[in-house]
Amino acid sequence: MTVPRAAAPADAGEIARLRSELILSEPLDTTWLALCRTQLADRLDSGGDARAYVVDAPTGGLATCALALIHPVLPAPKYPRGLAARIHAVATVPAYQRRGYAKAALTMLLEHLEGEGVTLYELYASEGSAPLYASLGFKSDPALMRMTRFPTPAGGSAS
Repeated sequence: MTVPRAAAPADAGEIARLRSELILSEPLDTTWLALCRTQLADRLDSGGDARAYVVDAPTGGLATCALALIHPVLPAPKYPRGLAARIHAVATVPAYQRRGYAKAALTMLLEHLEGEGVTLYELYASEGSAPLYASLGFKSDPALMRMTRFPTPAGGSAS
């Protein structure tokens, strides 16, 4: 098996593409893909808040990506450095699935984050991906809730 490598800013376009095609319920258009590529490249650069591990596809591009975004939390005994990570995207091109690429990339990502002092990890798991995450120690949390709020257009009213 190919060993995952740390992603570089140059990988941002491929990571954004995999997220769009394989994770999002509605693929992004070229404008949104370009925005994601630009922001992610900056965030993967030295000093940025993104970390990712990838597996290169033998035919070019990426076969797998595992991306996390680090964010601060208030320190506590379980979070002594005050760092948390949201696993934002784990995706494998269908032709390369069932080869252990996602597990290898995610394992290396988690080890890297642990080395930086991250102790709290969050993610959204689809039904199909839940066994992978459980095998790495993730547990379901019925208390976790989620909401998306869209800005109200200027002069409009929230209804």
